[in-house]
Amino acid sequence: MAGHPTFPDPDDHGSAPPDHTPRTPGVTVSDTSPAHPPGNAPPLPEAASRLLRDHGVDMPRLRRVLALLADGRWWGADDLVRGTGVAYTLVSSLLKALDEAGELAAESAGRQSRVRLARPSGYAGAACDDLADPVAHLLPRYARAHAELARAVAEGPASDLDLDHVTATAETALRRALFLATRFDLHDRVLLCVGDHDLTSIALTLVCPGARVEVVDIDERVLAHIDALADRLDLRVRTHTADLRLGLPSTVRGVADVVFTDPPYTADGVELFVRRGVEGMADPRRGRVLVAYGASETTPRLAAATQSRLARMDLLFEAVWPDFNRYHGAESIGAASDLYVLRPLTRAPAPPSGDAARVYSQGVNAKEARGGLDAGRARAVLDRVREDLDGRGAADKGGDGDGSGDGSRTAAEGSEPTLVGEWPSEVSAAGRVRLSTWMDAPAPVGDCAVLNLTGGWERLAARAALASAADTVYALVPSSAACVRDAAGQRGLRALVEPRFRVRFLRGFGADDLTAVRLTRRPPDVDEPGAGALGGSGARAEEGRGEDPAGERAQGVPDAAVDLLLVHVQERAHGTLTATLRAGLVEVSARGGRPANKRTARQAVSTAPWWLAGHTLLDLPEHRFAELRGVAAALLAQV
Repeated sequence: MAGHPTFPDPDDHGSAPPDHTPRTPGVTVSDTSPAHPPGNAPPLPEAASRLLRDHGVDMPRLRRVLALLADGRWWGADDLVRGTGVAYTLVSSLLKALDEAGELAAESAGRQSRVRLARPSGYAGAACDDLADPVAHLLPRYARAHAELARAVAEGPASDLDLDHVTATAETALRRALFLATRFDLHDRVLLCVGDHDLTSIALTLVCPGARVEVVDIDERVLAHIDALADRLDLRVRTHTADLRLGLPSTVRGVADVVFTDPPYTADGVELFVRRGVEGMADPRRGRVLVAYGASETTPRLAAATQSRLARMDLLFEAVWPDFNRYHGAESIGAASDLYVLRPLTRAPAPPSGDAARVYSQGVNAKEARGGLDAGRARAVLDRVREDLDGRGAADKGGDGDGSGDGSRTAAEGSEPTLVGEWPSEVSAAGRVRLSTWMDAPAPVGDCAVLNLTGGWERLAARAALASAADTVYALVPSSAACVRDAAGQRGLRALVEPRFRVRFLRGFGADDLTAVRLTRRPPDVDEPGAGALGGSGARAEEGRGEDPAGERAQGVPDAAVDLLLVHVQERAHGTLTATLRAGLVEVSARGGRPANKRTARQAVSTAPWWLAGHTLLDLPEHRFAELRGVAAALLAQV
């Protein structure tokens, strides 16, 4: 993958560069732009001069707004914000004052309103010089990379407000990459992107093909998009699914040389994402953490609180580049954020000081959001669990059950269910397992586990179930959760946990707004070829995958054998896929009467797709699950 055929070096100087007309600090003023130092500028109308004087030493920021208005065109307030990096509150206040002074003309079309200067010639002296940009001189040499990024951003998934997504511009992704590649030696080194909705990973590997990038994110759409881009452009990017509130996947801990993150803009969110970044570094004291962070200039205490958190983590502020990052949205903070360059001073940061579960500014995981279970609802849920287990046990004994029983001992006949996640003390006196512990390593569990995934954890439903060693699992989620609210979501969840589990969706479970996903282990003697694999029900390796040499090699492998191998892997979800597949090949081949030794299994797994290595089922991106059945069939064909 090193030596990319399209982007190993800067583009030819003859290439047409993108338009980099100046707009904010961090975006250089071109040589042909009219730049009048304030001392030599033609005088502004008295109303405008008074407004600028009242703004104090920060006057040049408002001059940017006047400089845009001076062209005489119609402008919306949001357009002025995006063009200058000035917070919406200040822009709207300035427009209001100019309107009251009779300096503006206005028009409205539906909900849209626009303004322009009534006498723009009087504002010819509004423009002034800006600070130099650190990478603007490099941009014209990477026009082709910019075009690829513009296409990638346009085709990318929509923002998820529950995750505080606001899309960065393609030029911002390129500028980040140029800053990283120029400031640091990243050839054959690892950048860890802690969240990457903005495609910084793709930008860096376009600019610096010798770099390797590991991406962790909870948004499966983002990971699928990045993998598709990396496959098409032959870039050295690997993706991992992770809920950062619980920790980093083990395979990306201690591997990175440099970290980049554009976290949720809350103090807790910034601290959490930066902390995960430091945990991912091979030697934090020799690396750097780059953070995109912004706050409105009208709320400096928010930025001060965040910076205090970073300082308490023993992070040195080497540099802060104002307004370096630009966004399609976030006008409340000027549609811009600063770039922080942080240097860790210790190997491990100080203990966390915030709430790791509520790190976002809006949606189900915001501090203001309501969620979780109170004591009454928790008791009602557990009563339903016992009733359901009792009913299934009786039905199994009578031979007229729902087909999901396997004759195993139920909680009513044995121990109480193992509680996982946040449970009120009134119902968890016997103890509970933290969700972070549950996902990090196999936990002791009885015959039944009840997972409380309300309060913003519902994205983990399938993976948390796979992490269980219990015969029966109840995953409790809000009925509005994507994995249960419609047929498409339910099919998607089933595809991730079958063939190991049978799945039923129990609505109104303890409360009208709750749904329990009941997952029961399939009996080991059940032989249902193709009955729902990781990639879908009965899907053959070659179906829907175009030319697939692995699928061709796998012809003639019984579906039942593939299911056995997949179940072996699913029952060891915390283990690396390469290790569990090797052991599974030995076991399944022996059961089929054609035993293979460990060496043969190891050689077979060495031919598996490159993306398999370094993953467990718990951090494998969801779109890769669809390929596992074909991989399993191809491996079995070799032994």
